[in-house]
Amino acid sequence: MRVQSSATAPTGIAVPTVPTPARTFGTAQAALGVAAFSLTFPATAWGLEGFGPWSLVAVRSVLAALVAGGCLLALRIPLPARAHRPGLAVVAAGVVVGFPLLTTLALQTSTTAHAAVVVGLLPLTTALLSALRVGTRPSRTFWAAALAGAAAVVAFTVQQSGGTLTTADLYLVAALLVCAAGYTEGGRLARTMPGWQVIAWALVLCLPFSVPAAALALSHEPVQLTAHSVAGLLWVAAGSQFLGLVVWYRGMAAIGIPKASQLQLAQPLLTLVWSVLLLGEHLTVAAPLTAAAVLVCIAVTQRARG
Repeated sequence: MRVQSSATAPTGIAVPTVPTPARTFGTAQAALGVAAFSLTFPATAWGLEGFGPWSLVAVRSVLAALVAGGCLLALRIPLPARAHRPGLAVVAAGVVVGFPLLTTLALQTSTTAHAAVVVGLLPLTTALLSALRVGTRPSRTFWAAALAGAAAVVAFTVQQSGGTLTTADLYLVAALLVCAAGYTEGGRLARTMPGWQVIAWALVLCLPFSVPAAALALSHEPVQLTAHSVAGLLWVAAGSQFLGLVVWYRGMAAIGIPKASQLQLAQPLLTLVWSVLLLGEHLTVAAPLTAAAVLVCIAVTQRARG
């Protein structure tokens, strides 16, 4: 039988060491989640071409919940334990409702480049909340690299937006906070239940609210079905809202919330690449330089003691 080694945390409690193959697979899954999330803002911009902001958020939640609920029923998954339900409510409020709604409202008046500031600060905020909620204690090297990466991303995205603040900033700051809370709680739950069930139950939990919200929004906001709007809606529902979060929570459970969160430092840069390819936005020569700096910071956080 293979014996798993353990390390001693600063609290004196022995903590199992994740085997290298599992850690590598966990990193790959978290990276896939980041890739899926990087398309969220461009896909949302496409969706807003044919849907109102409230309709887009409510319908994406309903569609994602139908996919998740179908999986739960097909596999005959029992209801989550009562002790898990408060955490699932936090995931639902932050990741299923809060972040999509607030960023969609922001993208009505903000470019994807400016909105990427939120994602640039999300890894650091998630790591901080993880330290408070879960008790993780990354090393000073980790924090230094995380701060440097966040600073590089923020500097780049602010430069991309011309250094000006917009009325959308309040939405973006609020989205940052609720999403970090949802990520932290989801990563904690994924240690005791499969990651895909975390987001699946969170989506199903929202159905009693998202269905009437979708009906109300669709009755008040005009809808114009186009190839872009339909493709955008389908991606934010299936890709960002469900599949991306499935691999993301699995990755966080495998390598830890702080290290997984720092992979998201690459997300704003990926988003900006997609914004050029899909939305026709323009980047400056600072993009490759920032990308190189961020990749170095990610490498340091992944090797630092977590």
